[in-house]
Amino acid sequence: MEACAAVALPGGVSRAAEAAKPFSFILLGDLHYDSLEHHDLKWLREHHGGDLSQIQNYSRLTAELMPGMFAAVKQRIASLRESAAPPAFVLQVGDLVQGLCGNAELSVKQNREALTFVTQQELGVPFLFTKGNHDVTGDGAKEAFDEVLLPFMVGETKRVDAAASHTKANHLVTFAESQFAFFDAYDRTSLEWLEAVVTKRTARHLFVIVHPPVVPYGARATWHLYAGEKLKAQREKLLDVLGQQEAMVLGGHLHKFSALTRAAGGKRFSQLAVSSVVSALNQAPKNELHGIASYNGDQVKLEPKHSPETVELRRELYETERKLVTAFEYADTAGYAVVTVNGGNVQAAVHAGSRTEVFQRVKISV
Repeated sequence: MEACAAVALPGGVSRAAEAAKPFSFILLGDLHYDSLEHHDLKWLREHHGGDLSQIQNYSRLTAELMPGMFAAVKQRIASLRESAAPPAFVLQVGDLVQGLCGNAELSVKQNREALTFVTQQELGVPFLFTKGNHDVTGDGAKEAFDEVLLPFMVGETKRVDAAASHTKANHLVTFAESQFAFFDAYDRTSLEWLEAVVTKRTARHLFVIVHPPVVPYGARATWHLYAGEKLKAQREKLLDVLGQQEAMVLGGHLHKFSALTRAAGGKRFSQLAVSSVVSALNQAPKNELHGIASYNGDQVKLEPKHSPETVELRRELYETERKLVTAFEYADTAGYAVVTVNGGNVQAAVHAGSRTEVFQRVKISV
């Protein structure tokens, strides 16, 4: 590779960098792999009766549509191999499984069957993922995560970076001129871990993969990381770290597509969110919003039945956030994205459902 000029990194770090070949990766959102056989239905009705219809739906989508989604992803990986930016891995942003199984035995069964499904797709590249709330929800779910999902997570990251570091579900993977910090949103020590990681940063790009959004978007404006007055200090610290590092945040949780940039720490960071819970393989996006003028309290109207008692609170959140958001895109859609890293330019091509055509292209490097 040809040598290039020294690259100044956020946070005062610098190094002489070599020109890295472009690469890509497939970005998958929430999947919620599920089957009714994974659940103690008596326990579910007694403790989470309101989730039964959702579980029935996810079980149907898993059986009927998830194979088609993965077939489309596999085909996209094959086509990218001959491109200027070949695929390095698949990256999934959490909620790999539905959870709420009711006991450790069923949770282990669900996790193992989910990983068997992923493995049987023969994608030809490593499958990386972060922890989602559903991955550890329900009796026995946390133990099942540690027993089944965590070892697979570690093994797949080692396929990408043999020197990858792990602190439970927090891990750092380096590939080419990029570092990928997988942030466990459900561990109280994660922010301290991230602060330590960025002080040793050596890569041109920093991706932070975290399940819930950092910046609110859509109707569920209170569903972001460190929401609530008691967590305000942690949120401000996280925002400052992301801004100072000019990070690119990848996540999901809300089952929508969104891309935005936000000022923080004297600079800016970006956030890209996708969902892969498809209701139809050829689904068309709806409720599209374009531009910062759309980033306002009227987003609460996108889901008028959601938590009507918090409408005013959610609107107030947007009044604060809108002063700091400098770019915004949104759509009610699910599918996948192809993220391409080419020097200093990082872009995402977003696909609705399993469609081969691109729904929207967004630049996520800041």
